[in-house]
Amino acid sequence: MGESRPVYQRIADDLRQRIDEGRLAVGARIPSRAQLKRTYGASDQTVDRAVRVLKSAGYVSGQFGRGVFVSDRVPIGALLRSTDTVDSPLAARVTVPAHGPADEPQLAWEAVSATAVAPAPIAERLRIPAGERVMRTAYEYLADRRPLQLATSWEPLALTEGTDVVFPERGPYARRGVRGRFAAIGIRVVEARERIGSRPATTPEAEALGCTPGQCVTSVERTHYDADGRPVETSDTVLLGDRWRLEYEISFGR
Repeated sequence: MGESRPVYQRIADDLRQRIDEGRLAVGARIPSRAQLKRTYGASDQTVDRAVRVLKSAGYVSGQFGRGVFVSDRVPIGALLRSTDTVDSPLAARVTVPAHGPADEPQLAWEAVSATAVAPAPIAERLRIPAGERVMRTAYEYLADRRPLQLATSWEPLALTEGTDVVFPERGPYARRGVRGRFAAIGIRVVEARERIGSRPATTPEAEALGCTPGQCVTSVERTHYDADGRPVETSDTVLLGDRWRLEYEISFGR
């Protein structure tokens, strides 16, 4: 039976196999367009399409004027999520293959808060009318100055406006996490629920995370609830799917 795969897919699969097997090492330049055209009897457009497939999957990246090179895809570490860590700034504890304290990553983050109107999907998650005012906070997290994850949080201003906790990263309760901040205004947060998915990175996300538009990212949708089951905060987190793993601790009690 003849080869049924399109030529661009065959080129991409062959290069991906060579990368996975180590025959093309991290940092190595992949064969040039001219070489791939000769090897596969392909057109410029076919070769370019194969390279786009590899870029979208995070296998290679282009360097202007130099060529296309094999990317480092070894996982940086894991984001450990558990009852103890779900409300931390990262909503996780970062773990890396470490041999001592010097191997622990240096974490930092920046946040920008502004009032906004709730888009329909966010309003639905918060159980408020679409267009109601919320505090929107955009986060960018770094580990050893490398992009780690992006997050956007929304809180109903009907709950926080005029209080000391209206700005999550400013004031006397800055960086206390959702539970700590809401406790300061008499709201007891008792539960967080998460939904995990994957999707292609948007162009702004790719620029912030240092990847290619269309590359696969992991998305985490998290919502905090008070003791009455009312949503008080919801957020979307995005991280590179091929560089980080999500690790969960599930306790069954003792």
